[in-house]
Formats: sequence, structure tokens, C-alpha cells
Amino acid sequence: MPQLDTSTWLLVIFLMIMALFCTYQLKMLNQKMISIYPSNNITSVTKMQLPWEKKWTKIYLPHSSPLQF
Repeated sequence: MPQLDTSTWLLVIFLMIMALFCTYQLKMLNQKMISIYPSNNITSVTKMQLPWEKKWTKIYLPHSSPLQF
């Protein structure tokens, strides 16, 4: 039975890692990254009020609170 030639495995693994790295870099090149530093020219988003936010709603006490009359 012939022996398995493993002399080229290191080269194959190295080239595979390089190819994956290049593919990843090319994919990330087209992505828009979010900046961690806020810029001053960001437009503010106005919050739209929903119908139930305009009305007053009764707020009940949690069950663990004692009753107050």
C-alpha cells in the first residue's frame, strides 16, 4: 500500500488561508462600517407618536405592592 504524501499539505493549507483572507477582504471592502464616534452632521430622527401613546392610560400597581385606598 503506498504511503500518503503529506509534504504539500502545509502549502495547500497556507494557500487556502490566504485565499480565504483575500475573499474576506474583498467582501468587506463593499460594506459600510458604522463609526463609533458620532459625527455632527447626523440628522435627528423624529419619533412618530402612536395612537396609544397620546392617550392617558391607567397604571396599575404590581401585585406585590400593598393596597392603598
